[in-house]
Amino acid sequence: MVLEQRIADGTYPKGSRLPGAVPLSHEFNVAPSTAAKAVRDLKERGLVTASPGWGTFVV
Repeated sequence: MVLEQRIADGTYPKGSRLPGAVPLSHEFNVAPSTAAKAVRDLKERGLVTASPGWGTFVV
């Protein structure tokens, strides 16, 4: 997964905010719901944390 690789290689360093579902959907040419699912998967695996109203951040 590209987002996981970006976290691992420091493109998205610890504490950084991930782009939202709509920008990610444009970048990867997928539906926003698909991008949101990818971010949820990262959250379930403990790589990111969501802060309602603030965004999703790398742990």
